[in-house]
Amino acid sequence: MRLKIFLLMILALTTSGCGGSGGTMNTENTNSNNTTDNNNTAQLTGFTEYLNAVPSSYFTQCTEKGTIITEHYKSRDYTNNQEITKTAYIYLPYGYSESERYDVFYLMHGWTMTAGSFFSDCDLPDMLDNMIHDGLIKPLIVVCVTFDAQNQPQSFSRSQEELLVFHNDFRNDLLPYIESKYRTFAENTTPEGLRNSRTHRAFGGFSLGAVTTWHQFIYNLDLVKFFLPMSGDCWIIGTYGGRYYPDETTEYLEGVVRGGNWRDDDFYIYEGIGTDDPIFTQTDNQIQAMMKTQAFTPSNLHYAIIDGGRHDLIACETYMYHALRIFFGR
Repeated sequence: MRLKIFLLMILALTTSGCGGSGGTMNTENTNSNNTTDNNNTAQLTGFTEYLNAVPSSYFTQCTEKGTIITEHYKSRDYTNNQEITKTAYIYLPYGYSESERYDVFYLMHGWTMTAGSFFSDCDLPDMLDNMIHDGLIKPLIVVCVTFDAQNQPQSFSRSQEELLVFHNDFRNDLLPYIESKYRTFAENTTPEGLRNSRTHRAFGGFSLGAVTTWHQFIYNLDLVKFFLPMSGDCWIIGTYGGRYYPDETTEYLEGVVRGGNWRDDDFYIYEGIGTDDPIFTQTDNQIQAMMKTQAFTPSNLHYAIIDGGRHDLIACETYMYHALRIFFGR
């Protein structure tokens, strides 16, 4: 597949910090960091890891291919409480069986993207197939979702409005639908059943999807253990929180951990960013502040950096290649 992502804008997010398929800058898929074979031993010091490239062979078609299914589920537009039907795309691993149970990775797109973008605009399905085939990760379900009521690109302000309330959709509508239909580790979809299976669940997102991911940490930590914000900071205090409010944002996130009496090993955050990503500084500001706290330690906060990495889906493939091996590795 390896489709190039043309288009997109330098406006809003160059000053804003989040973008669509390529976000805040030219999004053409030309980041060579992710397309060559390299030694995959990471350079890891404390919190921080400098990532190596994904082997190019992982972007070729695998003989054991997973299946992608389109799902429609009942939800609400939580900005106005109107009933709607939303779309999600489901990756089922090769050999999916109702006799097995599977970990689940929920994945959110960035600005101007839609629910299907990760499966149509990059090589994620091939990468997943090959990682599973080679035993790097256990067979898992990947659910690509959207914060948009219409599953269409929207204005920046509308997208921000929708993502800030997506945690309601996730808890009330999406999660019960997916985990009642597919064979996950949830014994049932009661609140207790979903909480008891949280260690088998991850949520990640790119750009505005990363902002969404931070909101899941805040509002749905009882349902999810693993978090993968890619190229994005937390906006719970205000827009571009990492740029303008890194200390206040960190204090709020600390409060979430302490207020829930979460132990050091009860959650895991894997933040991915590239040094050539235009929002590197605002993301770095927040992560550096988090590193100074007692709530966030190398046991639960992983700072993954691509030297020369950009704000694009190729960088996301690299973050996911490394993070999923930590979340759901064999």
